[in-house]
Amino acid sequence: MSSLSLRRATADDSRRLTQLVRKSRAYRGDYAAMVDGYVVGGSYIEHHPVFVAVDERDRVLGFYALLLDEAELDLAFVADEAQGRGVGRLLMEHMIGQARAAGLSSIRVVAHPPAEEFYLRTGARRTGTVEPTGHIHWARPELRYDVA
Repeated sequence: MSSLSLRRATADDSRRLTQLVRKSRAYRGDYAAMVDGYVVGGSYIEHHPVFVAVDERDRVLGFYALLLDEAELDLAFVADEAQGRGVGRLLMEHMIGQARAAGLSSIRVVAHPPAEEFYLRTGARRTGTVEPTGHIHWARPELRYDVA
């Protein structure tokens, strides 16, 4: 894998992060409704800790968004071509460090069902199930990272 670095996202990253979300193979078929029309907006990026993993050419390989007030991982995506290369693990390790630095004791994750195993492998534990609501017609696993 090429050289990888993490940096704070900026509003200028909005288009690239939005494309990563909308093109994700994990959200095809029945799951497409979750990301249809979804936008990772510049104001969202400016108001929340959003970190992006990039290669030496500044190609976006993944990102996460942490909601500090809610102590929740709001978004986490790895580009299809970068999956299985440690990008997601690096992002979760960084997220846990950010949460710890912010004084949080744990982080809630409402996961996309196919991503549950990834979160478990990176240290989260299953705490429950979030029932279908709105345009989401399937139950989602609820998990928690303990960071204290």
